[in-house]
Amino acid sequence: MPEGEKQTIAADMRRHAAGFVARVASSRLPLDYSVASLRVVDFVIDGLRKGGPAAEKARPDGVLFGLGAYVGEVLARRAGAVWIDLDETQRAYFGQQVGVRMPDGRVWNPLGKVVNRYEVGAEESLQTFYLTLPGRTARPGSTERGSRACAAL
Repeated sequence: MPEGEKQTIAADMRRHAAGFVARVASSRLPLDYSVASLRVVDFVIDGLRKGGPAAEKARPDGVLFGLGAYVGEVLARRAGAVWIDLDETQRAYFGQQVGVRMPDGRVWNPLGKVVNRYEVGAEESLQTFYLTLPGRTARPGSTERGSRACAAL
């Protein structure tokens, strides 16, 4: 990296997602960056939650980060989002350093969304989040059906 150039967290998120997928490949989870794979992520988080109150105290932050990177990468590949480093105000609001910007300009927090799914439960479904997400567009070659961009901000 040239001197004086700052490495951003957002620039590494695709690599984090790919690394997570590679680490869990032996478990045969169908993590193929499809919208349908978000249901798998919901099931994985349900499994993490089943440990009860003692397990919640020892929250699996590394796994949740990997799942959040994966969810963000699904948004990037399927809905036209781009990873961004959040500004100071956004970091204070989201509690994260990085998020995604949708084609309509909205900023979302996939890392925080995964933590919410873990802490709150099924009502924070990641697949439902994607399917109801305003501002997404179908990517060329995407097999998603019925995807439309949000008409208004």
